Amino acid sequence: MCGIAGAIDLKNQRPIDSRMLQHMSDAITHRGPDEEGHFISGSVGLAARRLSIVDLEDGHQPVFNENRSIVAVYNGELFDHRELRKDLQKRGHTFQSQCDSEVIVHLWEQYGEQMFEHLKGQFAFALYDSRQQILLLVRDRVGICPLHWTRQDNRVYFGSEIKAILASGAVSAAVDPRGIDQIFSMFAIPGRRTPFNGISAVAPGHYLKIQLNNSGSTGTIAEHQYWDLDFPDHGDEWRPDRPEELIDGFQELFYRAVDRRLRADVPVVGYLSGGIDSATVLKTAAIRSGTAPQAFSIKIDSPFFDESAAALNNADAIGCPQTLITCSPQELRDNYAHLIWSTENPVVDTSSSALDILAKEVNRRGYKVVLTGEGADEALGGYPWFKVNKLFSLFDKGSFQPSQIFRYIAARIAAPGKTFTDIKQIQKAFGGIIAQAGIYGLMSANRNRFYSDSFHDQIDKDGNAFEDLKLNVQKMKSWHPLNQSLYIGYKTILPGLLLNHKSDRVTMANSVEARYPFLDEDLIQYCTRLPVEWKLKRITRDKQVLRQMAARMLPDQVARRPKKMFRAPCGDHFFHDDCKLTAQLLSEESLKKTGYFLPSTVRSVMLEKKNRWRLPGRQSFEAMGLVAVFSTQLWHHIFLGGGLCDLPYYSTPQQSTKGSERTKGHPSHPLTSTPFHLNKKSAISKLKTDL
Repeated sequence: MCGIAGAIDLKNQRPIDSRMLQHMSDAITHRGPDEEGHFISGSVGLAARRLSIVDLEDGHQPVFNENRSIVAVYNGELFDHRELRKDLQKRGHTFQSQCDSEVIVHLWEQYGEQMFEHLKGQFAFALYDSRQQILLLVRDRVGICPLHWTRQDNRVYFGSEIKAILASGAVSAAVDPRGIDQIFSMFAIPGRRTPFNGISAVAPGHYLKIQLNNSGSTGTIAEHQYWDLDFPDHGDEWRPDRPEELIDGFQELFYRAVDRRLRADVPVVGYLSGGIDSATVLKTAAIRSGTAPQAFSIKIDSPFFDESAAALNNADAIGCPQTLITCSPQELRDNYAHLIWSTENPVVDTSSSALDILAKEVNRRGYKVVLTGEGADEALGGYPWFKVNKLFSLFDKGSFQPSQIFRYIAARIAAPGKTFTDIKQIQKAFGGIIAQAGIYGLMSANRNRFYSDSFHDQIDKDGNAFEDLKLNVQKMKSWHPLNQSLYIGYKTILPGLLLNHKSDRVTMANSVEARYPFLDEDLIQYCTRLPVEWKLKRITRDKQVLRQMAARMLPDQVARRPKKMFRAPCGDHFFHDDCKLTAQLLSEESLKKTGYFLPSTVRSVMLEKKNRWRLPGRQSFEAMGLVAVFSTQLWHHIFLGGGLCDLPYYSTPQQSTKGSERTKGHPSHPLTSTPFHLNKKSAISKLKTDL
């Protein structure tokens, strides 16, 4: 796993400044601390930071084809690169290394834009073909590896992280209200939008094709989709004659997925929770490699959220050595600045901070690669909202849908003031009743609760955050209702919350690569074909095919253990009276400076709910909304000029040289107080180590 960055002049006239490219590369050193490489040819510049995992000696970047007319910088892993290399060598291609990244340029040379059907793994890359004057910006199918871009003054700047784009000096950090609105609607930003105005993400399963012209006219930018998740029509799901055949097929693909992700020239370890997903990954790794990998687990120092006993039980069942990291509520809060710096987003789910701390420990112990269990719940209906939705829908028949009444009553109880029109608007954006509509509706109630009038005015009142996803709802109508909800999970919670806030961004901030067997392309496709009862059987029995396979290798108490979502406290550790950081960020003065939220409402909700949040298990969507307010304020402080608390803020090399001028704040958000200021390198160090 690595980090990439670069720029291209769309008029094909202005050369790329090597100092600017160096600044962009420096901004993502944490993604590739082992080495770096640059390529500049006229109006095109590419940079790569490398975390050495495959072919440690010769896997340098950028990579080239034989005559150096094609060059690429690459982030990620192509897990079947050995097989691809053999095939390409038979077709006459010559390789200089054993690294997976070199496969990219030869695939383009051989197949052109049909290369994507040959790519399997997690990746984001930039490829420049000097003969055709084409630059490609490509992201993997489900959005594991991040890739961002912006167009400024007829130049395109791109990077694995937004920090690289800001470091170019050509882009000023400013808020995109619609991006913030997605966080208050879907817990995270899953699609093309970001919280930064004018900076976009390449969508999962898409690529940008930038075509330059020799005439001096402006080049073109076109977005293309090369992959999308698909399901069989309702009733056409695969039903083998023998159930064992279905389980055998799943196991074969799962073993292969784990095998591929064990390929590395460094040791591979794993995350282990109390659930079945990570336990099955690590047990399979032990079976296939012959050695149980080192396991890393988290103990949340709070009785309601502690699942360390189950994690210990899993480790015993697998036979793997275990490292247990204990995180107190205060440690989770104190780490939040580093978490926001890592993700470049406001973060609602406080368990993300625990995973950031865990990745830091993996790095401290000298490891670079970790296996994780993300993706099983998306494929096989593991989340509680799938069960609730099925329960509500038991009596729905065609246009007769009494479940709508149950949904409305539940929403009004959990979020007073939520209207039926709000619920219907969410359902319309998703093409009907989907399982996530309830939790998204409850979360989005915080918009009316906390937004200031002026912030409301900046958000398009004719649309909503869900319409930004541009889903093909017409295609979804032919699928089974459960598959419709699973599809939404792949489009929202997976790329937004899990991969952005909990996975790649927090692991790579600590120079650790995460790998995800359940997100293997072949395994995902297999699961789409399964009968729905092998995903969610009746109302309570989730992930049936996985549990049946797990029972072949793990004790019943592990294989049948009920789903428990990994959570962390989100109330008392942030919002008690003696928390200086909370007091500063949520003060009336700071809230008025940003202008996003109503100070009176923030204060009243804090006072009203504080005692209730101290009770284990009594978290509410109001609490999540207040965490969203807190983290949005912290995000603004770190990336938009400081002035809200006594923490350092992020500044680019260009901003650091302005000295005292920068302490006046970002022009879009005037700050009257002088913030605690550090230059870029010391600010990054401070955020990464002390906070």
